[in-house]
Amino acid sequence: MAKYIFKRVGMALLTLLIITFVLFVLVRIMPGNPFPSERMSDEQIANKRAELGLDDPILKQFARYMSRLLQGDFGKGTSLYNGAPIKTVLGGCVSNSFRIGGLAILIGTAVGLLLGIAAALNRGRFLDGFCTVFSIIGVCVPSYVFLIFLQYTFSYKIPFFPYFFDANRFLFSSVLPSLSLSLFTMSTISRFTRNEMVEVFDSDYVRLAESKGLHGASLVRRHVLRNALIPIVTVLAPLIVDLLTGALVVEKIYGINGIGKLMVDAIAGEGVDYNYVLALGILYSALYIGIMLLVDVLYGVLDPRIRVSAKEAA
Repeated sequence: MAKYIFKRVGMALLTLLIITFVLFVLVRIMPGNPFPSERMSDEQIANKRAELGLDDPILKQFARYMSRLLQGDFGKGTSLYNGAPIKTVLGGCVSNSFRIGGLAILIGTAVGLLLGIAAALNRGRFLDGFCTVFSIIGVCVPSYVFLIFLQYTFSYKIPFFPYFFDANRFLFSSVLPSLSLSLFTMSTISRFTRNEMVEVFDSDYVRLAESKGLHGASLVRRHVLRNALIPIVTVLAPLIVDLLTGALVVEKIYGINGIGKLMVDAIAGEGVDYNYVLALGILYSALYIGIMLLVDVLYGVLDPRIRVSAKEAA
């Protein structure tokens, strides 16, 4: 198992290196000007490009960028925040998006599992139908629509939560955006949990366990839920990345200074800030690869057969 994990980590690092190079090349050939041309003359732009080495061969630029990146230095912006270090700006945005996204993940996963389990245990009854309708609505209704409804209800009609994000009251003002972001995850997890548990309930080994007198919570915990969790973990992984890296429209509506807003500012500002676009692309890729690596390890924890296969492969 240790060799398997080590091999997966090596493949993940190699994949991230390749993605970083592809992103670097794509960002460099993007249309647009990395500097605010309205405020700079052509000569100033040319001098700035020479200063930053943007006219050097692409491989030389990539090698220089990687040497800084390995030291945790993303460089400086070319048009945003007056050239402040990206690491400083990114830290605050990542913190906001991760904390709100993390709360949305906890709410969505916990409530989704409970709804899915309740629907599976009451198959064909009213609760099953209610959870199914709720899942369909949650998947179809965009998060920002739900946020507008929450704002109107709990910020305007019932002025309990702040109408816009307030960094000084972070936890209190994170409730509405986290709830709105959790709706899709909640509905997806609920639907998958219900379907997987129903399938497991109909399997031969569960019927055998029931014939031996195992019923109720023990049957669900030891045989049904454990086997149903494997596909749920798979579908949850990309949802986690999407929530942690920010939801653009929700952040814009609620005034959250997060990753999504930063990406739009970097692309649609006075000049295309290549360094911010590249840094955010690498961050998203690293998160996705890291979470999928964690999913591979969790497979071995949830299903002993995968551990056996890993030992045989080693």
